Amino acid sequence: MRVPLIALCLCAGAAFAQMHRIEAEKIRPHVRFLSHDLLEGRGVGQRGGRLAAEYIAAQFAAAGLEPGAPGGSYFQPVPLRSVEVLPGARLGAHAGGKSLEWRWLEDFVGTSHIQQSEASFDAEAVFVGHGITAPEYKWDDYAGVDVRGKVVVLFTNEPPSADENFFRGRALTYYGRWTYKYEEAARRGAIGALIIHTTPTASYGWQVVRANGRPQPQVRRRPGDSALAFAGWITEQAGAQLAALAGEKLEDLLKAADTPGFRARPLGKVRIRGSFRFRLEDIETENVVGVVRGSHPQLSGEAVVFSAHWDHLGVGEPVQGDNIYNGALDNATGCGMLIEMARAWASMEPKPLRSAYFVAVTAEESGLLGSRFFAENPPLPAEKIAAALNFDSYSPYGRVRSAVLTGAERTSFFPLVQSVAERHQLSIRPDPRPEAGGYYRSDHYSFARVGIPAFSVNMGNDYEGKPAGFAEEVSKKTAANYHQPTDEYSKDWDFSGMEQFARFGFALGLEIANLEKIPARVDAR
Repeated sequence: MRVPLIALCLCAGAAFAQMHRIEAEKIRPHVRFLSHDLLEGRGVGQRGGRLAAEYIAAQFAAAGLEPGAPGGSYFQPVPLRSVEVLPGARLGAHAGGKSLEWRWLEDFVGTSHIQQSEASFDAEAVFVGHGITAPEYKWDDYAGVDVRGKVVVLFTNEPPSADENFFRGRALTYYGRWTYKYEEAARRGAIGALIIHTTPTASYGWQVVRANGRPQPQVRRRPGDSALAFAGWITEQAGAQLAALAGEKLEDLLKAADTPGFRARPLGKVRIRGSFRFRLEDIETENVVGVVRGSHPQLSGEAVVFSAHWDHLGVGEPVQGDNIYNGALDNATGCGMLIEMARAWASMEPKPLRSAYFVAVTAEESGLLGSRFFAENPPLPAEKIAAALNFDSYSPYGRVRSAVLTGAERTSFFPLVQSVAERHQLSIRPDPRPEAGGYYRSDHYSFARVGIPAFSVNMGNDYEGKPAGFAEEVSKKTAANYHQPTDEYSKDWDFSGMEQFARFGFALGLEIANLEKIPARVDAR
């Protein structure tokens, strides 16, 4: 199937003109509105979240996109269930006549996956290291131990190594993610799982974990699915108390967990005791889906996907009197860029060869639930999706000289990506913190796990025209505002970097959409 050269030339000319209609000051009003207090943090299943979804759908319609969800709608329903821990939650430990009682939010936080109104247990504590079973690395923290009906205690992350062939060296694999830890504990039949938080092993502070004390959306549980009665975190201090109750030291437990040949063991004679009540609520939320059909008779049945998550944390615990977690950077910025890329794409004549789906997904903050639902229930067969490009959290401090393309090196498109980056005068930098597991923490991973080539398009931190030390200041400010009410829009923000990366992402998607033939897929998971 040859694509006429004249068609590609005409499309390239149209694309160049439309790409330059993506402008900083067109992105700004979307970000300002989506992060406004009126939207109350865009909580999933809440009024502000529904307003955000309706706004994005209206913008897609105004831009000329067709409804892209099943049934001729802009909305793909994602059925979730909210689980809220009610006041009076109790968690502690006891052994040998001594006991510990931990404080909600101050010492522990978590939720239940069984989706029932109550949960209680008094069960043996078993220390399972990092809670990993990875045959390809000859590592099994559960070898020789039965944890059915017990509470597993573990660290997040994975055994450290400089060997790229062992848990990918410094880079975190999915085995290091807290989501995997809970999944594996449930598969093993544990009644509960407690992750001991330390900032080095988690790569973020307790204030980030503490934010999980709000109601947690979950995919509705099917009868017979394994699930934890309590999936939680305890602070490093609480972990040290627990270790001491068992006659151990916390640092010795972590050292043991990192040592090859580790074997799980009961945590002394310690038992973990918990009692919880939950408010359950079925919530209807939605992915917002718009499509621009391709121009080629056959290739239009294939597509490129652009995604950004519209949700944030909603209304939560007040911080200095502010209880609205606006999520301006995370991720009103990506949504504003998505809308303007969609507008430019829909305006192209002739259209690219393949179709393009623009998807604003829900429930990213709850564990990539919306993107996972879309990837597992796409409007066209997954093998027809040539690639998925994700946009999440952008710096409002101007243009940069580099890009961090999380996961692009795992796809067969990487040479093309390098070429487009060079044309945009961007150097490609590696993930600066691979140990944080960013590859598994953004929505592109939902596509990669079902075999779709996918990556996130992120800004580097070498800002144009800024003084020495500017990037470090930005990093500190961003970290301090992450998942906090202080992540708010400012009229002083510089949107030129978002313009730069929306144009870059547009060009990447366009190159893929116009390929005569898609390269063979590789396992990007």
